[in-house]
Amino acid sequence: MMPDASPTDAPLDLFVIDLIDDQTGLADVEDLQGRTFQIPAAWLPAAADGAAYRVSVTAQGVTFTPDASGARLLRERSKQTLLDFHPEPEENA
Repeated sequence: MMPDASPTDAPLDLFVIDLIDDQTGLADVEDLQGRTFQIPAAWLPAAADGAAYRVSVTAQGVTFTPDASGARLLRERSKQTLLDFHPEPEENA
């Protein structure tokens, strides 16, 4: 049996909408850790592909606040991850 997890155990500070599925009403999103998941698009103010949101978790619930610079921040993180990951060149290539 797993211990109860609190919302602060897995930080989810920022995410960006990759795609909104009009048929299901779900938004495919990616967070700063590179995790992808779906949430109802109706929960997000002004939901649109590429929109970014800050997430606040309090005792009253979860709040999604639009963040105009969030998509750029996530792209920069992705670029840095790619720069940090560089395989060694093969000797006989």
